[in-house]
Amino acid sequence: MNLYRKNIYMAEDSNKSQCLIETPQHLRVCVSGGSRPGNDPLYQEEVYKMGVKIAKMGFRLDYGFSNSGIMGAVARGVIETWESKKEKYYGDVSPIVGVTTQEYFELYEKDELLQKISDIVLTDTLENRKNKLFEADIIVFAPGGVGTLDELAYDCVAMQDGFIQIKPFIIYNINGFFYHILEYLKELSARKFADPIPFIVVDDSEELEIAFRLLKLRYNRCNTTKEAYAYARQLAYELPYFIKKKVDSSVHVEDIISEMQNICNHGSKEEQDELSNEIEKAYLEKEIERMYERLAKTGRDTSVVSDKLTKLKNRKKGTK
Repeated sequence: MNLYRKNIYMAEDSNKSQCLIETPQHLRVCVSGGSRPGNDPLYQEEVYKMGVKIAKMGFRLDYGFSNSGIMGAVARGVIETWESKKEKYYGDVSPIVGVTTQEYFELYEKDELLQKISDIVLTDTLENRKNKLFEADIIVFAPGGVGTLDELAYDCVAMQDGFIQIKPFIIYNINGFFYHILEYLKELSARKFADPIPFIVVDDSEELEIAFRLLKLRYNRCNTTKEAYAYARQLAYELPYFIKKKVDSSVHVEDIISEMQNICNHGSKEEQDELSNEIEKAYLEKEIERMYERLAKTGRDTSVVSDKLTKLKNRKKGTK
Protein backbone atom coordinates (compact mmCIF):
# COMPACT_ATOMS: atom_id res chain seq x y z
CA MET A 1 0.00 0.00 0.00
CA ASN A 2 1.23 3.49 -0.84
CA LEU A 3 1.20 5.31 2.49
CA TYR A 4 1.33 8.69 0.81
CA ARG A 5 -1.35 8.38 -1.90
CA LYS A 6 -2.90 11.83 -2.25
CA ASN A 7 -6.57 12.48 -1.44
CA ILE A 8 -7.12 16.06 -2.57
CA TYR A 9 -10.50 17.77 -2.49
CA MET A 10 -11.75 21.29 -2.86
CA ALA A 11 -13.47 22.48 0.31
CA GLU A 12 -16.50 23.47 -1.78
CA ASP A 13 -17.02 19.78 -2.53
CA SER A 14 -18.44 19.44 0.97
CA ASN A 15 -19.47 15.78 0.81
CA LYS A 16 -16.01 14.57 -0.22
CA SER A 17 -14.01 16.92 2.00
CA GLN A 18 -16.12 16.08 5.06
CA CYS A 19 -15.70 12.37 4.33
CA LEU A 20 -11.96 12.96 4.19
CA ILE A 21 -11.63 14.69 7.54
CA GLU A 22 -14.41 13.23 9.68
CA THR A 23 -13.12 10.34 11.77
CA PRO A 24 -15.31 10.14 14.91
CA GLN A 25 -12.85 7.86 16.74
CA HIS A 26 -10.07 10.47 16.41
CA LEU A 27 -10.36 13.92 17.98
CA ARG A 28 -9.14 16.57 15.55
CA VAL A 29 -6.56 19.10 16.77
CA CYS A 30 -6.00 22.30 14.81
CA VAL A 31 -2.58 23.84 15.49
CA SER A 32 -1.88 27.44 14.56
CA GLY A 33 1.69 28.70 14.78
CA GLY A 34 4.46 30.44 12.90
CA SER A 35 5.95 29.43 9.58
CA ARG A 36 9.25 30.71 11.00
CA PRO A 37 11.21 29.01 13.80
CA GLY A 38 11.68 32.00 16.11
CA ASN A 39 14.95 32.96 17.82
CA ASP A 40 15.02 30.17 20.41
CA PRO A 41 15.42 26.45 19.51
CA LEU A 42 13.08 25.66 22.42
CA TYR A 43 10.07 26.72 20.35
CA GLN A 44 10.61 24.07 17.69
CA GLU A 45 11.68 21.46 20.23
CA GLU A 46 8.48 21.89 22.23
CA VAL A 47 6.12 21.91 19.25
CA TYR A 48 7.83 18.80 17.86
CA LYS A 49 7.03 17.14 21.20
CA MET A 50 3.46 18.35 20.75
CA GLY A 51 3.32 16.54 17.41
CA VAL A 52 4.59 13.36 19.07
CA LYS A 53 1.90 13.64 21.76
CA ILE A 54 -0.85 14.31 19.20
CA ALA A 55 0.12 11.08 17.43
CA LYS A 56 0.42 9.03 20.60
CA MET A 57 -3.01 10.23 21.74
CA GLY A 58 -4.49 9.00 18.46
CA PHE A 59 -5.58 12.54 17.56
CA ARG A 60 -5.49 13.88 14.01
CA LEU A 61 -3.70 17.10 13.16
CA ASP A 62 -5.51 19.70 11.06
CA TYR A 63 -3.05 22.38 10.01
CA GLY A 64 -2.22 24.87 7.29
CA PHE A 65 0.08 22.63 5.22
CA SER A 66 3.48 24.17 5.94
CA ASN A 67 6.93 22.59 5.93
CA SER A 68 8.85 25.20 7.89
CA GLY A 69 9.15 26.81 11.31
CA ILE A 70 6.73 25.93 14.08
CA MET A 71 4.20 24.35 11.73
CA GLY A 72 6.78 22.16 10.05
CA ALA A 73 8.05 20.97 13.45
CA VAL A 74 4.63 19.85 14.70
CA ALA A 75 3.93 18.06 11.43
CA ARG A 76 7.26 16.23 11.61
CA GLY A 77 6.49 15.16 15.18
CA VAL A 78 3.18 13.64 14.07
CA ILE A 79 4.50 12.03 10.88
CA GLU A 80 7.63 10.49 12.39
CA THR A 81 5.69 9.03 15.33
CA TRP A 82 3.02 7.68 12.99
CA GLU A 83 5.59 6.12 10.68
CA SER A 84 7.23 4.28 13.57
CA LYS A 85 4.02 2.85 15.07
CA LYS A 86 1.34 3.40 12.46
CA GLU A 87 -0.89 0.47 13.33
CA LYS A 88 -0.81 1.19 17.06
CA TYR A 89 -2.02 4.77 16.78
CA TYR A 90 -4.11 5.03 13.62
CA GLY A 91 -4.48 1.85 11.59
CA ASP A 92 -5.06 2.95 8.01
CA VAL A 93 -6.18 6.48 8.92
CA SER A 94 -3.80 9.25 7.88
CA PRO A 95 -2.71 11.33 10.91
CA ILE A 96 -2.76 14.76 9.22
CA VAL A 97 -5.17 16.79 7.13
CA GLY A 98 -3.49 19.70 5.36
CA VAL A 99 -5.83 22.63 4.71
CA THR A 100 -4.52 25.26 2.33
CA THR A 101 -5.23 27.27 -0.80
CA GLN A 102 -4.42 26.16 -4.34
CA GLU A 103 -1.63 28.75 -4.55
CA TYR A 104 0.13 27.56 -1.39
CA PHE A 105 -0.35 23.93 -2.34
CA GLU A 106 1.39 24.44 -5.67
CA LEU A 107 4.20 26.31 -3.93
CA TYR A 108 4.99 23.46 -1.52
CA GLU A 109 3.78 20.41 -3.41
CA LYS A 110 7.21 18.85 -4.04
CA ASP A 111 8.53 19.26 -0.50
CA GLU A 112 9.66 15.97 1.08
CA LEU A 113 7.72 16.45 4.33
CA LEU A 114 4.53 17.63 2.65
CA GLN A 115 4.63 14.71 0.20
CA LYS A 116 3.95 12.48 3.22
CA ILE A 117 0.65 14.26 3.95
CA SER A 118 -1.88 12.33 1.91
CA ASP A 119 -5.13 14.05 2.94
CA ILE A 120 -5.47 17.61 1.65
CA VAL A 121 -8.39 20.03 1.50
CA LEU A 122 -8.00 23.05 -0.79
CA THR A 123 -9.92 26.28 -0.25
CA ASP A 124 -10.40 29.26 -2.56
CA THR A 125 -9.41 31.93 -0.02
CA LEU A 126 -7.37 32.25 3.17
CA GLU A 127 -10.52 33.16 5.10
CA ASN A 128 -12.23 29.94 4.00
CA ARG A 129 -9.05 28.10 4.98
CA LYS A 130 -9.45 29.49 8.50
CA ASN A 131 -13.10 28.45 8.62
CA LYS A 132 -12.25 24.91 7.57
CA LEU A 133 -9.50 24.63 10.19
CA PHE A 134 -11.87 25.89 12.90
CA GLU A 135 -14.04 22.79 12.41
CA ALA A 136 -11.52 20.83 14.51
CA ASP A 137 -12.48 19.67 18.01
CA ILE A 138 -9.53 21.34 19.79
CA ILE A 139 -7.64 24.50 18.81
CA VAL A 140 -4.01 24.99 19.87
CA PHE A 141 -2.11 28.25 19.45
CA ALA A 142 1.67 27.92 19.43
CA PRO A 143 4.23 30.74 19.10
CA GLY A 144 4.03 32.57 15.80
CA GLY A 145 3.87 35.90 14.05
CA VAL A 146 1.13 38.24 12.85
CA GLY A 147 -0.59 35.40 10.97
CA THR A 148 -0.97 33.45 14.21
CA LEU A 149 -2.15 36.59 15.99
CA ASP A 150 -4.67 37.16 13.20
CA GLU A 151 -6.05 33.64 13.57
CA LEU A 152 -6.24 34.00 17.36
CA ALA A 153 -8.19 37.27 17.06
CA TYR A 154 -10.39 35.82 14.30
CA ASP A 155 -11.27 32.82 16.46
CA CYS A 156 -12.12 35.02 19.44
CA VAL A 157 -14.42 37.20 17.33
CA ALA A 158 -16.06 34.20 15.64
CA MET A 159 -16.81 32.56 19.00
CA GLN A 160 -17.94 35.80 20.62
CA ASP A 161 -20.37 36.51 17.76
CA GLY A 162 -21.61 32.92 17.56
CA PHE A 163 -20.20 31.99 14.16
CA ILE A 164 -18.31 29.04 15.64
CA GLN A 165 -19.11 27.17 18.81
CA ILE A 166 -16.92 27.65 21.86
CA LYS A 167 -14.53 24.72 22.10
CA PRO A 168 -11.30 23.99 23.98
CA PHE A 169 -8.69 26.63 23.12
CA ILE A 170 -5.19 25.74 24.29
CA ILE A 171 -2.53 28.44 24.51
CA TYR A 172 0.88 26.74 24.29
CA ASN A 173 2.76 29.35 26.30
CA ILE A 174 6.30 28.16 25.54
CA ASN A 175 8.86 30.26 27.44
CA GLY A 176 6.12 32.74 28.38
CA PHE A 177 5.54 33.66 24.73
CA PHE A 178 1.86 34.57 25.15
CA TYR A 179 2.01 36.44 28.47
CA HIS A 180 1.53 39.89 26.96
CA ILE A 181 -1.27 38.77 24.64
CA LEU A 182 -3.12 36.97 27.44
CA GLU A 183 -2.89 40.06 29.65
CA TYR A 184 -4.17 42.22 26.80
CA LEU A 185 -7.14 39.90 26.17
CA LYS A 186 -7.96 39.87 29.88
CA GLU A 187 -7.85 43.67 29.89
CA LEU A 188 -10.27 43.83 26.94
CA SER A 189 -12.68 41.63 28.86
CA ALA A 190 -12.25 43.57 32.11
CA ARG A 191 -13.04 46.84 30.30
CA LYS A 192 -16.12 45.23 28.69
CA PHE A 193 -14.86 45.46 25.12
CA ALA A 194 -14.98 41.68 24.65
CA ASP A 195 -16.43 38.54 26.19
CA PRO A 196 -14.04 36.40 28.26
CA ILE A 197 -12.58 33.40 26.45
CA PRO A 198 -11.80 30.33 28.61
CA PHE A 199 -8.29 29.65 27.36
CA ILE A 200 -6.52 26.54 28.64
CA VAL A 201 -2.95 27.74 29.21
CA VAL A 202 -0.09 25.24 29.32
CA ASP A 203 3.58 26.14 29.75
CA ASP A 204 5.39 23.03 28.50
CA SER A 205 4.89 19.69 26.75
CA GLU A 206 4.24 17.81 30.00
CA GLU A 207 1.36 20.11 30.92
CA LEU A 208 0.13 19.89 27.34
CA GLU A 209 0.04 16.10 27.55
CA ILE A 210 -2.10 16.26 30.69
CA ALA A 211 -4.50 18.67 28.96
CA PHE A 212 -4.67 16.40 25.90
CA ARG A 213 -5.32 13.35 28.06
CA LEU A 214 -8.08 15.12 29.97
CA LEU A 215 -9.70 16.13 26.70
CA LYS A 216 -9.42 12.61 25.33
CA LEU A 217 -11.05 11.13 28.43
CA ARG A 218 -13.62 13.82 29.09
CA TYR A 219 -14.19 15.63 25.79
CA ASN A 220 -17.73 16.87 25.57
CA ARG A 221 -19.23 18.19 22.33
CA CYS A 222 -21.63 20.63 23.94
CA ASN A 223 -25.02 21.54 22.49
CA THR A 224 -25.08 25.22 23.48
CA THR A 225 -22.54 28.03 23.73
CA LYS A 226 -23.32 28.46 27.43
CA GLU A 227 -22.69 24.77 28.09
CA ALA A 228 -19.48 24.80 26.03
CA TYR A 229 -18.17 27.86 27.87
CA ALA A 230 -18.83 26.29 31.27
CA TYR A 231 -17.12 23.06 30.23
CA ALA A 232 -14.00 24.77 28.87
CA ARG A 233 -13.78 27.05 31.91
CA GLN A 234 -14.06 24.11 34.31
CA LEU A 235 -11.33 22.21 32.48
CA ALA A 236 -9.02 25.24 32.61
CA TYR A 237 -9.77 25.63 36.33
CA GLU A 238 -9.08 21.97 37.22
CA LEU A 239 -5.97 21.52 35.05
CA PRO A 240 -3.46 22.87 37.66
CA TYR A 241 -4.75 20.28 40.15
CA PHE A 242 -3.93 17.48 37.71
CA ILE A 243 -0.52 19.03 37.00
CA LYS A 244 0.20 19.17 40.73
CA LYS A 245 -0.96 15.60 41.39
CA LYS A 246 0.90 14.02 38.47
CA VAL A 247 4.32 14.16 40.07
CA ASP A 248 5.87 11.53 37.76
CA SER A 249 5.06 8.92 35.10
CA SER A 250 3.81 6.45 37.71
CA VAL A 251 0.80 8.68 38.40
CA HIS A 252 -1.88 8.45 35.70
CA VAL A 253 -4.50 11.02 34.81
CA GLU A 254 -7.10 8.24 34.73
CA ASP A 255 -6.38 7.40 38.38
CA ILE A 256 -6.70 11.04 39.44
CA ILE A 257 -10.07 11.28 37.69
CA SER A 258 -11.24 8.07 39.34
CA GLU A 259 -10.17 9.34 42.75
CA MET A 260 -12.00 12.66 42.21
CA GLN A 261 -15.17 10.90 41.05
CA ASN A 262 -15.10 8.57 44.03
CA ILE A 263 -14.86 11.51 46.45
CA CYS A 264 -17.59 13.46 44.66
CA ASN A 265 -19.98 10.47 44.57
CA HIS A 266 -19.20 8.64 47.80
CA GLY A 267 -16.98 10.85 49.96
CA SER A 268 -17.99 12.64 53.15
CA LYS A 269 -18.70 16.37 53.09
CA GLU A 270 -15.32 16.97 54.69
CA GLU A 271 -13.58 14.99 51.92
CA GLN A 272 -15.54 16.83 49.24
CA ASP A 273 -14.70 20.20 50.79
CA GLU A 274 -11.03 19.21 51.02
CA LEU A 275 -11.00 18.24 47.32
CA SER A 276 -12.60 21.57 46.37
CA ASN A 277 -10.04 23.43 48.45
CA GLU A 278 -7.15 21.50 46.89
CA ILE A 279 -8.39 22.29 43.37
CA GLU A 280 -8.77 25.97 44.26
CA LYS A 281 -5.34 26.05 45.91
CA ALA A 282 -3.64 24.44 42.89
CA TYR A 283 -5.31 26.92 40.55
CA LEU A 284 -4.26 29.92 42.63
CA GLU A 285 -0.69 28.61 43.04
CA LYS A 286 -0.36 28.21 39.29
CA GLU A 287 -1.70 31.71 38.65
CA ILE A 288 0.69 33.17 41.24
CA GLU A 289 3.60 31.27 39.68
CA ARG A 290 2.72 32.68 36.27
CA MET A 291 2.38 36.17 37.72
CA TYR A 292 5.91 36.05 39.13
CA GLU A 293 7.18 34.85 35.74
CA ARG A 294 5.39 37.75 34.05
CA LEU A 295 6.97 40.18 36.51
CA ALA A 296 10.39 38.68 35.78
CA LYS A 297 9.83 39.11 32.05
CA THR A 298 8.63 42.66 32.59
CA GLY A 299 11.90 43.36 34.38
CA ARG A 300 13.85 42.04 31.42
CA ASP A 301 11.68 44.12 29.08
CA THR A 302 12.45 47.21 31.18
CA SER A 303 16.15 46.45 30.92
CA VAL A 304 15.91 46.14 27.13
CA VAL A 305 13.98 49.41 26.85
CA SER A 306 16.53 51.17 29.06
CA ASP A 307 19.38 49.88 26.91
CA LYS A 308 17.66 51.03 23.70
CA LEU A 309 16.93 54.42 25.24
CA THR A 310 20.60 54.84 26.17
CA LYS A 311 21.66 53.97 22.61
CA LEU A 312 19.14 56.42 21.15
CA LYS A 313 20.39 59.20 23.44
CA ASN A 314 24.00 58.49 22.47
CA ARG A 315 23.01 58.46 18.83
CA LYS A 316 21.23 61.78 19.26
CA LYS A 317 24.33 63.27 20.88
CA GLY A 318 26.34 62.12 17.87
CA THR A 319 24.13 64.12 15.51
CA LYS A 320 24.80 67.40 17.26
